[in-house]
Amino acid sequence: MMSTIQNLLKELTEESVVTRKMLERVPVDKQDWQPHEKSMSIRKLAGHIAELPGWVSMTLKTVGLNFADQAYQSPEWNSNQELLEIFEKSLAEAKAALQIAKEEDLLPAWTLKNGEQVLMSKTKGEVIRHSMSQLVHHRAQLGVYLRLLDIPLPGSYGPSADDPNF
Repeated sequence: MMSTIQNLLKELTEESVVTRKMLERVPVDKQDWQPHEKSMSIRKLAGHIAELPGWVSMTLKTVGLNFADQAYQSPEWNSNQELLEIFEKSLAEAKAALQIAKEEDLLPAWTLKNGEQVLMSKTKGEVIRHSMSQLVHHRAQLGVYLRLLDIPLPGSYGPSADDPNF
């Protein structure tokens, strides 16, 4: 039976294949495009997707994050190569952190705050799972953006209309 950490590594590796395919298709000439005024631009959304694996290592190394102490900065990128470099770096950091982690490292509490307001408090293992769910969620958002821009979508968990031979 695989440990929780082995399962997390396996899932992260599997999700990275699809994520990479999606990020490769982001149109650099449409970075400021957004489907609605309340939606993120492609630049922000793709950058956030690329950095999300980094939450794994951050979670394992810290006891929490307070947005009031550290304002969020979206990663800067100007080409698909730069976007993929951000992703590969955050993915490598996540895998390295998981490879040296022990099961008991997943148990301590980790808290996300904005000033005194607690936004989320979970075990480190739960936060890592949450960040993987966020990766999949935002990747699906990116899929909608790409579809609206008529950019072919790769298959993810099976074929897509554009990639029937998944």
